[in-house]
Amino acid sequence: MGVLVLLAGILLLGVLGCVCVVWAARGGPRWVRVVSAVTLGVAGIVTALVRGMGSSKSGSGSGSGFSSGSGSDSGD
Repeated sequence: MGVLVLLAGILLLGVLGCVCVVWAARGGPRWVRVVSAVTLGVAGIVTALVRGMGSSKSGSGSGSGFSSGSGSDSGD
């Protein structure tokens, strides 16, 4: 039950942060711009962490393992 409340709180903070980002883009008050900047900063950090976790699992760190350009279509 406690984990569910924690996840709901994190989701609520994320949604409110996104609302502040949109409001700040339309010229909201100073506190909205501050919350927007914090939200975008946290999103950048989380994105970098997720990308880092993905590249450490692959071993090479060169991508997702999917080839680009050479498809399996034989053209028949």
